[in-house]
Parts: sequence; structure tokens; C-alpha cells
Amino acid sequence: MTFVVTENCIKCKFTDCVDVCPVDCFHEGPNFLVIDPDECIDCTLCEPECPANAIFAEDELPEGQEIFIQLNAELSKQWPILTEVKAPLPEADIWNGKENKVEFLEK
Repeated sequence: MTFVVTENCIKCKFTDCVDVCPVDCFHEGPNFLVIDPDECIDCTLCEPECPANAIFAEDELPEGQEIFIQLNAELSKQWPILTEVKAPLPEADIWNGKENKVEFLEK
């Protein structure tokens, strides 16, 4: 099992989760973070740190978020590792909680 970053991270990109990750499994894209499933050690530390509640255990994903298992695996191979906390995107508070954001995912 691994943890998965889901849709609510899109256009928010809070990085509180990165600060607690002991293995540097987060990767950063233009407007989204992903977790490398091969690096994640299932420590559970990141999940409660996410202000957008966008991180879930793979076997506890909300309905309709299953596509993010593949997206995390695919994009973690393309995007650079993120090891330090950064400011969220400028309109993160506006986008946090909005539904149907997958069309805004920048690869």
C-alpha cells in the first residue's frame, strides 16, 4: 500500500506534507504534488498534515479518485523531488475544496 495525492491538491499545492516525509517521496509539478509509490514507506505522517485533505491511503481513496493512483505513479517519474516546504499557490484558499479540478492539472 502507498499514499496517494488526489484531486484537491490541484491548484493548491500546499507543501506541509513534504516537511514530515522521512523518505522524500514527494514530487512537484506546476500546480500539483504527487507521491512516488516506490519510495513511500506508508508511514502515515503526511496524511494529517495536508491542509487540503488531499492525501489518502491507496485502499481508502474516495470514490472517483482512483485515477490518481496512476497519475501519482506516472508523474513521480517525470517531476523533480520536493524536499522543502514552499508557499502554496497564490489562489490556494480559493481552489481548496472545489470539485472537478482534474482538467486543470498541468503536466
